[in-house]
Amino acid sequence: MEVSASAWAKYVKKLSQLDGEATKKIANFIANFQSFSYSNQAHMKALIDYAYGISTIYGEGAAALACEMYDAVGLASGLFLEPAMPAEVASYGDVAKAINGTAKYKNTELTSSSIGRLVKRTGADTTLNNALRDGAEFAWIPSGDTCAFCIALASRGWQRASRDAIKGGHAEHIHSNCDCEYAIRFNERTNYKSYDPSKYKEMYDDAPVEEGQKMTPKNRINALRREAYAKNKEEINANKRMNYAERQERLNSSEAEEVDV
Repeated sequence: MEVSASAWAKYVKKLSQLDGEATKKIANFIANFQSFSYSNQAHMKALIDYAYGISTIYGEGAAALACEMYDAVGLASGLFLEPAMPAEVASYGDVAKAINGTAKYKNTELTSSSIGRLVKRTGADTTLNNALRDGAEFAWIPSGDTCAFCIALASRGWQRASRDAIKGGHAEHIHSNCDCEYAIRFNERTNYKSYDPSKYKEMYDDAPVEEGQKMTPKNRINALRREAYAKNKEEINANKRMNYAERQERLNSSEAEEVDV
């Protein structure tokens, strides 16, 4: 069977919309919360409570989408499997850890995207858990502006699902602001038009490691990062300047509030 590029892109877009919308709602909550302060325990409790609700709603949506894709691939492969089971959404403790872990930076973008990451993780967990149950293979398919780490993962090609890929009960490498997703297959006849593992393997193997360095995975990934940075240097620096200006503005506002008090 073949999964067309358009079908995969549609699936990825739907998942991205879910974690993107969750991220946006957290950012809006903080922006609309009068005089929100990361140092105020009551404010943080309200944020965590709200974020837990959002991560649950959108996490359930991501899990449902992942189940639909999994079942569709299984059926198209000529298999009659038990319906895919959705993974559990992030616990309240997971949400609190994500919020508190980013609070020290006082950066709304970091805090809100940490919840989007939990939504994305629920979809990924759903795919991997069912692949493990049914003995399927999985691969990490890049999409959009792919980071060096995702290229390295994609270069591994198809792998048999195992506990090693679901450490601690979760997909171990899910990160924010990423449209890459897990794909599954039940036999080698299944082809995803959007995925050419040999291309990513070549990118990984040809990563320009600095002279004298060993060809370790860490050095290769760093080489890919440097290569990507060189191509997108102006945009990256512009974003850094914007984020710095926003942080300074928030710090100045906090200092002004303290003086008024």
